[in-house]
Amino acid sequence: MAAVARRLPFGLSEVVPPNVLGYLCINLCTFCIDLGLLTVFHGVLGVIPPVAVTLSYSIASLVSYGVNRVLNFRSHGSLGTQLPLSIAIFAVNYLIFLLGVFEGLLALGLEYQVARILAACCEGVFLYCCMRWLVFRDATTNKPVGPQHAAEASPQAAASVLPREGSRPAVPARREGE
Repeated sequence: MAAVARRLPFGLSEVVPPNVLGYLCINLCTFCIDLGLLTVFHGVLGVIPPVAVTLSYSIASLVSYGVNRVLNFRSHGSLGTQLPLSIAIFAVNYLIFLLGVFEGLLALGLEYQVARILAACCEGVFLYCCMRWLVFRDATTNKPVGPQHAAEASPQAAASVLPREGSRPAVPARREGE
């Protein structure tokens, strides 16, 4: 994600840290799981929307937590602290965005899948902020992207991110037989 973040256009490479992109990729996949399960629970099995949303969201949230912990934030914090905090955050998110926004949009006449997508947009911002600054606050392996992020890093990490004037990327020497 760091390589992708460094290549973002329109100056975004200066302000978007790699874990935002990792979060977006992971949560896009878990959202697809959530929406697929919602479709199965409600559309195929006929489960009422609040129960179908609860089941699909719970499963997708656990997948999101695990994958974000390991692959994106690379957190080594205590599960005994992080998991209950995550569950509390997911519960707040569930009550506000999924039941509140989702049910409100259903009441306005939107199709359940469209309502779920709009609710997901709201919850995405909320959950990233909570995961980054509350749940996985111990994660320090996310390399900065631009000068704004380099200021947050150690001098060694900042030096590795900021290009030196007149520097060219190192090219490994060719070995015999290549």
